[in-house]
Amino acid sequence: MPRRLLQRYLPDPDSLRRQRTLRCMAHLIGDPALWMLSRRSVANAFSIGLFSALLPIPMQMVVAAFGARLARCNLPLSVALVWITNPLTMPLIYYANYTLGAWLLQTPALQAPEQLTTHWLKMQLMEILPSLVVGSLVAAVVTGLVANLVIRLIWRWHVLRSWKARTHRRRQARRNG
Repeated sequence: MPRRLLQRYLPDPDSLRRQRTLRCMAHLIGDPALWMLSRRSVANAFSIGLFSALLPIPMQMVVAAFGARLARCNLPLSVALVWITNPLTMPLIYYANYTLGAWLLQTPALQAPEQLTTHWLKMQLMEILPSLVVGSLVAAVVTGLVANLVIRLIWRWHVLRSWKARTHRRRQARRNG
C-alpha cells in the first residue's frame, strides 16, 4: 500500500491534539502506534473500520475508535472507513444485510413498501430486527476478514513490485556506469 498516499489524506496527530474539542482525549490519541502506517496497522484498521461500518448501531465512529485503540492499529483510517455507511449508502447496505440475515435464518424477507416511512419501520421493527442483526454481524465479520486479507496482499504486492523496480534500476545503473 502506498504509504505516501495514505499519509497525504490522513490527519496529523499533533494538529488533532491541539483542537479544542479533542483536548480531553489528547492522551488517548497521542499513542504513536495509533498513527503508524504499517501493513499490520492498516490491514487491522480496515477490518475494524469496515466491521463497525456494517453494524446497524449509532456512534459507529466511537466503536471504530475504541476498536483501533484496543488493536493498536491506525486510528484515523479505521474511523474514516466508517463513513462507507453514510446517509446515501446506509439504506442499501442495511437492506442487503437484512436480506442476508433473512436468508441465513430462513425467514421470508419483507418487501419494502412504495413509500418507506418511519411509521412502517416502527411497525415492522420486531420482525426485521433479528434478520438485520444476524445479517449485519455476518456481513461485518466476513467483510472485515476479507478486507484484512486483501490489504495485506496488496501491501505485499506493492512491496515486491518496489523491490523488483529497485533491483532493476540498480542493474541498469551498473550496466550504464
